[in-house]
Amino acid sequence: MVLAMALSGTIGLLVVESGLPVLWVVWLRCLLGGLGLAAWLLWSGTWTRPSRREALWLLLGAAALIANWLCLFRAYAYSGIAIATVVYHVQPFVLLLLAAVLQGAPLPLARLPWLVLALVGVGLSSGLLEQAATGAAQGAWQGMVLALLAASLYAVATLTTQQLSRIAPAQIAMLQMLAGALALLPGVWALRGQAVFSPQAWGAVAVLGLVHTAWMYTLMYTAFQRLPAQAIAGLSFIYPVVALLVDVLWFGARPQLSQWLGMALILGALWAYRRSARAA
Repeated sequence: MVLAMALSGTIGLLVVESGLPVLWVVWLRCLLGGLGLAAWLLWSGTWTRPSRREALWLLLGAAALIANWLCLFRAYAYSGIAIATVVYHVQPFVLLLLAAVLQGAPLPLARLPWLVLALVGVGLSSGLLEQAATGAAQGAWQGMVLALLAASLYAVATLTTQQLSRIAPAQIAMLQMLAGALALLPGVWALRGQAVFSPQAWGAVAVLGLVHTAWMYTLMYTAFQRLPAQAIAGLSFIYPVVALLVDVLWFGARPQLSQWLGMALILGALWAYRRSARAA
């Protein structure tokens, strides 16, 4: 799960370096990731025929995951990446609440303060305070609502995966990726004239599809099946830290003092959360 979250933090790098429209990047990610996973399943012979109940969970999870992407990317257009990302990171809290309501999982009240502290760290590391001070955050409520909806949908996708313990994680991810490719095809066709492919673009989307989708989703879904919702929620904050580090080391961004403080809060909260989880 730690490795999967760290890989998630480098997705933005590949998206930017590809130079392709976002919808094309997402579609190619789904297509290449799904085909890569299909090849692995064919080679390993680990295909499991889903039951009718499992097929319903698969469809629900795929719909939630695809709708999550669409809402999140649309949120960027309204409120910008920073604010949308902050709101999207209420997802661990939504996951804990849904697990408590739907699965009867106990709420880890003693460890909730660490999750709140990590969320504060995400807000600081995004530069939200600087945007609010300059008025850049005004009129962003539409994007915040979409990001909140995306977070809820991602939490639903996580919980549906936990209902599929009999099916290999690679198979779950493959079916969801191919469903995403089919769902996004009409939009991609409408933007076909805007996609200019260079060797760099092909390299970026190939890594994004095969490494950051096929392999990464296998890692994530394996973790989803083995870890309780509380542990998944605690580790989900790794990726914004990695994303900010990529911004600094690759793109030469210069974070404000508040952003460095935010990263420190996230790492400190993660350490405290994991320590309290082991002690429980």
